[in-house]
Amino acid sequence: MQDNATEVTAAGIARLAGVGRAAVSNWRRRHADFPKPVGGTETSPAFALAEVEAWLREQGKLAEVPLRERVWQQLAGHPEGPATALTHAACVLLLIHARPTAWLAVSAGSDDQLAARLPQALREVLASRFGPGTGPAPGTGPAAHTPPAVHAPTTPQLLPSVPLLRGAAELAAETGARQTFEFLLGRHLDANPRQYTPTPADLAGLMADLTGPARTLLDPACGTGALLRAVSPRPGQELYAQDSAPELAALTALRLALHTPAAVRAATGDTLRADAFPDLRADAVLCHPPFNERNWGHGELAYDPRWEYGFPARNESELAWVQHALARLRDGGTAVLLMPPAAASRRSGRRIRADLLRRGALRAVVALPVGAAPPYNIPLHLWVLRRPERASAQPELLLVDTGRHATEGRGGPDWRAVRESVLDAWRAHDRTGTLEERPGLARSLPVIDLLDDDVDLAPARHLPPPAAADGAGALTAVRERLGETLRLTADLAPSPAGPASARWPLTTVGELARGAALVMRTGGNGGHARVPVLTDHDVLAGTAPSGSLPESDDEAVLTEPGDVVVPVLGGGSVARVIDDATGGAALGRNLVLLRPDPAALDPWFLAGFLRGTANNRQASSYASTATRLDVRRLQLPRLPLDEQRRYGARFRALDEFERALRQAGRLGEQLVRGMYDGLTDGTVAPD
Repeated sequence: MQDNATEVTAAGIARLAGVGRAAVSNWRRRHADFPKPVGGTETSPAFALAEVEAWLREQGKLAEVPLRERVWQQLAGHPEGPATALTHAACVLLLIHARPTAWLAVSAGSDDQLAARLPQALREVLASRFGPGTGPAPGTGPAAHTPPAVHAPTTPQLLPSVPLLRGAAELAAETGARQTFEFLLGRHLDANPRQYTPTPADLAGLMADLTGPARTLLDPACGTGALLRAVSPRPGQELYAQDSAPELAALTALRLALHTPAAVRAATGDTLRADAFPDLRADAVLCHPPFNERNWGHGELAYDPRWEYGFPARNESELAWVQHALARLRDGGTAVLLMPPAAASRRSGRRIRADLLRRGALRAVVALPVGAAPPYNIPLHLWVLRRPERASAQPELLLVDTGRHATEGRGGPDWRAVRESVLDAWRAHDRTGTLEERPGLARSLPVIDLLDDDVDLAPARHLPPPAAADGAGALTAVRERLGETLRLTADLAPSPAGPASARWPLTTVGELARGAALVMRTGGNGGHARVPVLTDHDVLAGTAPSGSLPESDDEAVLTEPGDVVVPVLGGGSVARVIDDATGGAALGRNLVLLRPDPAALDPWFLAGFLRGTANNRQASSYASTATRLDVRRLQLPRLPLDEQRRYGARFRALDEFERALRQAGRLGEQLVRGMYDGLTDGTVAPD
């Protein structure tokens, strides 16, 4: 076996075979001929992919391996790392996309022959898309001296990638070269969430729409190219990109070349210290800069000509990016930057903000809803800037706050509503230079009103409250919903049943699990980044899945309707039956999932008896100040299924009553808060 063979983890083996990770652990214990680890750690070993595939095939466990999964495992386990593997695959996908007959010619024959022929074919297609030498052509405009972002790999570099390249080509034949690359890139980003800061597609589309039609566009901190990919194509379009990470610059160039026929010029390098396009004057600049960088070049760039609006402080790296964007625009060009909210109000940046306002360069500040982009816990801002063509007599700044469009959970904000609100306000303001007030949403202010000691541009501090009629109407609607809910709770309130004395034979959850009447699973520490996670807080509060788990090789436990979920910390007596709306969520930490066999156990009967206070008390243990529930020790009676369903119906009615009480509490809090706000802002009269 080659020393540089592709490796795969136990989780990857489980995906290949279409089984759970526990099955892979059982195979390792029971089969002496199971492949031995070739890397990794003792707790997370890695195996040679070729050996694993051969063993699975011999055992008849690899009859139907999804091609997508096989290609992904080859990429994820590449000896030179997934970023290098993805770049090699993207180069070949571009060759297939642009010159399919050339790929057919070089791929005929052995793997060694493919690795020997491929570099020349790649050099030709890369030169045709990115210029001679796989970079821009020398002496041809603003990109004349740009270091190339994409290099054609050599034969020795390609040899370990040949199985991946053949698999990627096969997948491209099924789904298309562009779709294959987007699948592999998406998987790579999901598997490495801490290494990258992606720009969500909806946000990228909004930023691109704010710039308007443009022929020449620049992204000076391109990342994986999401912003330039969102731009609407135009004839003769030119896209310029730069990133300090070589693998990101290369992937952006290849991604754009697959996505658009536009001329693509991508470069590697630190944009603020080593600008690759110093002579460029673009129609538009799109940028999602790195936030809160201290080491951005403050000490060495003091006399840089880009600082037309003032030299940024060391802690104002975002204002350096703002001025870089303005410096690369033609007169009248538009830039849209994603900014942290602190950049609108930090005192250290007030002089630059003031000069941007006075000279009419900053045209709009848009506050996005929480959850629009990472970091998801703060409402980021969009700054819309325009390089002044001439001095404006009385410039006005558009302020927009879309916080009302935030939604609960991990689905992100209501992007359709955000787009409509922002674009409608911006286009009206851009046409006339002003905007009639839209209470609670948008306002256009003369810059003279903002030029105080703080120059605070946070939209929420300047927007008027919603109109009084709207506020009163909303409170009336909340009050009516509260009344309906309270009437519902009265209807649902269970009447006590008659006295009953029953001494049932008892069993435990552990005994039921051993007898296969139910399956017991515990919440994991990792999973898929895009799957919502049901947390112990969600179970206790009766809310929708709201959590997240880091991407890992651990297989996530996914809930199904009819499962019973029990928190194990806190000492409370809580059990939740999963419904259709919650099914499919990943099980979070400190939760135990019980999946009853419907032929043996009614889920509502199971959940109801697990909630008994005495039952929980006898199954709890104590460690320091924490109470931990041993779910295996929880007891329930042995009853026929028909009798279980009678109890289950009663427990289900209690659950509906409990949820109605929670809803009444939430509506009551909303009504009280609305009344306080209405009385204090003048939208509600005291009588």
